[in-house]
Amino acid sequence: MTDRGGPRLRGENPRVPDDRTRSDDTYSDSDDRERGSVGSHQPLRAQWDPIGRELGRPRTPRPERSARKQSKLGKFVAMYGWRAYAIPILLVVTVLVVVDAVRGDGGGVNQSATGDPGFGTRSTGTNGTGVVGAPPKADGAFAASLPSGALPDGGPFTATGAGNWRVIPGATPKTGQGTEQVFTYTVEVEDGVDTAGFGGDESFGRMVDQTLANPKSWTNDHRFAFQRVDNGDPTFRISLTSQMTTRQACGYDIPVDSSCYNPGIGRVVLNEARWVRGAVAFQGDIGSYRQYQINHEVGHAIGYQQHQPCEVDGGLAPVMMQQSFGVSNNDIARLDPEGVVPMDGKTCRFNPWPYPRG
Repeated sequence: MTDRGGPRLRGENPRVPDDRTRSDDTYSDSDDRERGSVGSHQPLRAQWDPIGRELGRPRTPRPERSARKQSKLGKFVAMYGWRAYAIPILLVVTVLVVVDAVRGDGGGVNQSATGDPGFGTRSTGTNGTGVVGAPPKADGAFAASLPSGALPDGGPFTATGAGNWRVIPGATPKTGQGTEQVFTYTVEVEDGVDTAGFGGDESFGRMVDQTLANPKSWTNDHRFAFQRVDNGDPTFRISLTSQMTTRQACGYDIPVDSSCYNPGIGRVVLNEARWVRGAVAFQGDIGSYRQYQINHEVGHAIGYQQHQPCEVDGGLAPVMMQQSFGVSNNDIARLDPEGVVPMDGKTCRFNPWPYPRG
């Protein structure tokens, strides 16, 4: 047999010419159909017509997606980002604040859990002749000196007054809800006490009224309300009193000036020497000390008879702590070793309010 096609490569079949061969060596789709071919001469990896489909070839089924459909929570997080986390946290904080405010509303309990210092258990039996808040008795066991309880240097005060008091004219509406009791009070100054050095009688009266009306004072407890009157028989009389008359009314067994509530004479006795000079623990803050002096002694008058120790080292002192003597438990314990204040080394910061967070 003669090989007409010239040399050929090993393994290649000879091309057999037939009548379907074109002189330009090209083919058409019709030629393929005539030859019975179902395929095309398009490339294997891409079609010339990307949206077309080859006839006769079945469509490859799509694989099922393994990813789940995004949940509503996932969509919410994707949409709001960090806000999706901040909003629930803010809601929780708000609820805690509301619960804290409600828990702090009852009064008369240790409130260290809510951030306010406590003030002991309230007693309604304050009517009697015994002095409430009197300094400890001198029995030889108290400290010979107490630097923290010394009267600071300062302006002049009245050593001895006349022993009787004048009512300062003026009245106020009821302050506080008073669901349990409304306390009426007069504001009085002992005759012989000159109030010109601190604004006069009216200034003293305003200080008393504004202190008791402050939301950080006793009206924070909805059981209590206060109303100033200038006649009749009030619940108690808030009386600015000279140093020596105070000592007679409150006792002076130890050489430390103090104030007190004396139910026998129906008076909250505020020592004018302290009103003018303040206390060492208050570091010269006379205004805060005067607020403390009012709140502490009125606290005795409304039933908080017991004094309190510093509860949290470095925290705010309870308003019923004897801050005129100091804000260190050790200092007060030296004055009264048998008292309620332990010698445990705790020292507080001065605080004039029952509810300092208001």
